[in-house]
Amino acid sequence: MNIDRAVLAFAGLIVLTGLVLAQVYSPWWLLLSAFAGLNMFQAAFTGFCPAAIAFRKLGLKPGGAFR
Repeated sequence: MNIDRAVLAFAGLIVLTGLVLAQVYSPWWLLLSAFAGLNMFQAAFTGFCPAAIAFRKLGLKPGGAFR
């Protein structure tokens, strides 16, 4: 697995987790999904992604997007 796929998988997990928690506990959990979406949006323009930095430090190989 490379950094690109790990970031996409992590972002998807965060979005789905926020949706499930909002359904089960409180609609305020939708803010978690919104945060993940905003982070993906800004990363598309700036190239700065904290998750990519963390995955790089964990030893994953870079893909095309996060070199």
